[in-house]
This record gives sequence, structure tokens and C-alpha cells, in this order.
Amino acid sequence: MCGIAGFSRVNFSGDTELLVQMGNTIAHRGPDAHGEYVNDNVGLCHRRLSIIDLSEAGKQPMHSADGQVSIVFNGEIYNYQSVRAELIEKGHEFANQTDTAVIIAAYKEYGEDCLAHLNGMFAFAIWDQAQQKLFIARDRLGKKPLYYYFDGTDIFFASELKALKQIPQIPTEIRTDAVYDFFAYQYIPDPKTIYQNIYKLEPGHCISFQQGKLDKRQYWDVSFANTDNADIKQHEQELIKTVTECTKTRMVADVPLGAFLSGGVDSSGIVALMSSVAKEQDGDKAKPVTTCSIGFDVKAFNETEFAQVVADKYQTDHHEFIVHQNVKDNLAKIVRYFDEPFADPSLVPTYFVSELARQQVTVAVAGDGGDEIFAGYEKYAVDAQENKIRDAFPSWFNKNIAPSLAKIISVTPLLNRSTVGRKACSLLNTLAVDPAMGFYYSNAFITDKTWLSLVNEQTSAELAGYHPSKITLDKYSQADGPDHLAKVLYTDLKTFLPGGILVKADRMSMANSLEVRAPLLDYTVVEQAANIPSEYKFNQGDKKHILKNIFKPLLPDEILYRKKMGFSVPLADWFRNEIKQIAEDKLLTNNAGLVKYFKADAIKKLWDEHQSTKHDHGAVLWSLLMFQMWWDEYVTAE
Repeated sequence: MCGIAGFSRVNFSGDTELLVQMGNTIAHRGPDAHGEYVNDNVGLCHRRLSIIDLSEAGKQPMHSADGQVSIVFNGEIYNYQSVRAELIEKGHEFANQTDTAVIIAAYKEYGEDCLAHLNGMFAFAIWDQAQQKLFIARDRLGKKPLYYYFDGTDIFFASELKALKQIPQIPTEIRTDAVYDFFAYQYIPDPKTIYQNIYKLEPGHCISFQQGKLDKRQYWDVSFANTDNADIKQHEQELIKTVTECTKTRMVADVPLGAFLSGGVDSSGIVALMSSVAKEQDGDKAKPVTTCSIGFDVKAFNETEFAQVVADKYQTDHHEFIVHQNVKDNLAKIVRYFDEPFADPSLVPTYFVSELARQQVTVAVAGDGGDEIFAGYEKYAVDAQENKIRDAFPSWFNKNIAPSLAKIISVTPLLNRSTVGRKACSLLNTLAVDPAMGFYYSNAFITDKTWLSLVNEQTSAELAGYHPSKITLDKYSQADGPDHLAKVLYTDLKTFLPGGILVKADRMSMANSLEVRAPLLDYTVVEQAANIPSEYKFNQGDKKHILKNIFKPLLPDEILYRKKMGFSVPLADWFRNEIKQIAEDKLLTNNAGLVKYFKADAIKKLWDEHQSTKHDHGAVLWSLLMFQMWWDEYVTAE
């Protein structure tokens, strides 16, 4: 796990000063070593977090024996040993034991088609001296980040935006539609960034840059069209075999390795498999799995008791940290690791659990991905219920009466202040639209009404005709699944997972120089899950049904069938207590970023309503706060 950056440019003097400067901004991603390479009009830099082959032989940039291929690589290739064996049979020789050397040899053997042979999480850039070509690729699910800027002549790339901002010629004009996207989704979906001319390379995509021409293509996608209607038991047998193997491959490291343990189904199942694999490999000499958990002193958000159940069952070396009164003291530092606005509140506990884990290990295995590929979120249950109700009423009621009832609720104080009233209002509004748009409305983090009440005239004018739902609807329309749930899962795999979940995991772990691996996000698991019928995933209200079934022999029912809490934080309470002072300052006083787009009096109204406990505006206030704190760090400070 590392950080990479570089460029191919026409007018390049050949010095390494700029490369060093770019690398220094992402030193947290790789504190163990750094390296730079220049040749003709290309420059590559690397910051190393040593995981496999800790010797000097693993340093990057790494070069082929003939010097014709050079690479900088961020990530891990989990099948590198089998690919290495195949390449040796084809005559390739290896000077070290790294997976980086395997990528070089695979590229020399297969060219750009090497991607089809690699299974892992990665972002890498290869300079092909013979072809004068820069080849850049990102892994299938988007676990590792890659940003780029292309001006028609030169291309620059980096693991994080802050490295690209070291280039004076790269403009950093903020794009207003990305601001709207951020408030709708809590992140900015790819390929957009917060800046007009800088882009994210989408998951499963690669770039070939040669003679000033850029060619971007998609090399992988997941299909839900080939549903296998075999008996669920057959699917379970195949699935547990695949997940176990993927867990096993993620336990290979030359540094201390452990796991995140939340007490939920996914992380608990992975810890159980890790313990089983360790015993299978080392018998009675097997060391206990090191596990780390984060909790809150607010009971409704504290899952540590469930994590302890799993830790006790598998006798792990367990560590836990309770978030007390230390959020406000760390918030600015945490936000600094996000180069563009990001507002998933669970970034706070993710940072702390990464910090805790790094004190014990260098690699942590996590349960990420289970909810997105096996329908584990509560939102899928809500969506199913909404569609059921939509189908129960005639279309004239859904399009005409339902919106009118929603409007009545929204202007009736006793109703719009209650949880039941807000849910009813949301439901009635979604009945008037089709299922895809209903899914967007139910999961957007800001309503159209609230957005329109906040934005100023200039912002409204700049956004004329634009709505963030286009992102959801476009992905939904691309899905080839046989039913609505399959299309929704595809949509989340292409938006929420890479834009939200994986960004949070990458930035917060890398902030602590910690590598995180996710067995459930192995692309073979994702493809296998896509072929499993939707009713095996969401079975009469039972979310993640098949995943629970395969983990049932490993976990107690109190873990498998308890109500999902998620990695949540007590936002409403934080704004009235823990972070009240800093939030009030950023939202109401030192709020230059916010008032560029929003009306100050509208923000003040939301704040006052929240403080009076008449309304819970925690989610919107948090997005506003994260935007302003990002602005202070990356706009005002420059």
C-alpha cells in the first residue's frame, strides 16, 4: 500500500524536484521509503508502505531487467504467486519476491491485457520506453484511488488531489454541479472531482497516453444478467468456498496483520474465517487474530459488546477504543485527509479504528462490501416496502394525491417534527415517481425542498437544468439485472461503494499508514454474488440472507440476526454538545465557503431549529460543516 504520482509532459527539464514535492504531499500513504524516476518526458514518484518483501529490492519506481518498463504501484496483487509461476514457465525471471515485479512481467508478456490476469486492489502507472507510452490502470471495484489531469498535451496523475495541486499549470476552479452532488450523496461521484478539469479514473478503467493522445477504456464490468437459479444450498457451498479462499489470500504479509471487528455480520464472519485459516495453517501454534473495535459512550451507537462476543468466541487479541470527548480536537486533522468535500459521518470512527489498529498491525482485514453485494443495508428494505406500496395504489393516486398529502404533512408542525411524519412524507413523495427515482429520493442526503431553501440565486443560475439524480438514474439504466433489486445493487456498486465507502476506508487508513484488505470485495466474489438470485439475498425482509446462511456455522444468532446498527455516529447530539462550538463558528461566522453558494439566513434557520430540538438537521448540518472545513483547508489556506 503506497502513494504514487507522476506525469508525461512535453516541456520537461528532467529534474526530480517537482516529483519529490508531489510525493511529499502524500508521504502518509508510504512512510517507509520514497523514489523518483525521470526519462525523456516522463516522471514517476512513489511513497512506499512496505508489506511484501521488505528489502531494498522492493523499492519503487521499479524497472524491468532491460530497463524498458518502469512502474509505480499502489496496492496489492493477491494472486501474484500463481501469476508469477505462470510467467516463470513462459521464461520470465524475477529479481525479487514482490507483486510489483509480477505486474512488470505480466505487462511485458500480455501488454495492456495484463489486467485480465491480475486480482487485487491497485492503481499503477507503467512507462513503456519502447512505445513511449504511459499506461495507467485502476482496480475493478475502485479500492485504490487515481486522479488525473489532461490538458490536451500533458497528463498528470496521483493517488490524491493534493499531489496534483502542486502543479502550477493545473487550474482549480470549483465546479458547481459537484457541490450539488456532494450535498446529495455526501461525496462527489466519479469521474467528477470538486475541480472543473481534474478527474477520477473510474474503477475498472485504464488509460493509454501516447504521443499526446489519451485513450480511456473500461476493461471490467459486473453483469447481473446471468442469474443462476440453482438451489440456494448449492450457491451457499460455492460462496463459502470462494470467500474463504479470498480471506486466505489476504492473510499473506511480511508485517503484522489483524482485522477490524465491528460486531456486525460481515466483519465477524471474516474474523471467524481468519481464525479458521490460521488454525488450518499452523494448528495449535496458530497465533490469535488481532482485532480492533471502536465504540461510543452513547449506547445506541455502541457495538463493542457484540464485537466482544466474537472476540471471546475466537479468542482474538482484542483491542477497543471508546470515542468520548475527543472528536472536536481531532476533526480538523481528520478532514484534512480528504482533498475534496466528503461527509460520511463514519469517517470519524473509521479514523480512530485505523489509528488503533496501526498501533498493533500494519495490515487490517475488513468486512467492507457485504452490504452492497448481498443487500445488507436497511435502505434496501425501505425501498422494497416503498415499491410494494407504489404497486398497491393506482397511478392517479401516486401522481396526484400522494404529493398533496406529503405537502400537507410538510407544513403541519406536529407532523413534520415527528419521525413518523418525516418518513410518511418521504414515502408519499417517492410514490409519485418511478422506482429508480424513488430510490434516489429515499437515499439522498438533502431534499429538493431543503436544497432550494439554502442555495442563493447565483448558485441556482449556474445549476439551471441540473439535478444529482442523473448520476443514480444513469447507472440504474446501465444495469442489466433482471429485477429492481439487481439494478439497485449494480447502481450502488458503481456509485456509493467506490465514491463513499472505499474513499472513507482508503483515506482514513492511509492517514495512519495502515493497509486495509476486503475479502468480500474480491471481484470473483462480486461476480459470483451477481449471479445469485435477488431473493436469496433479500428474502422476505431478511437482508443479506445467503451471507448469514454461510456464516451461520461460525457465528452465534445474536450476531447474525440482531438489528443492524451500521458504523453510525450520534450526529444530532454532537451538534448540540461535543462539536457545537466549532460548528457554530464554521456555519454561522467564518463561513466564506458556504455563503458563496448558500444563503446565510437559511443556514442560521437550520441551526436554530436543530438547537431547539424542533428538528433533527444533523445530516445537512454535517455536510455544511464538512464543506466549510474543506474550504478552509484547501481554498482559503492557499
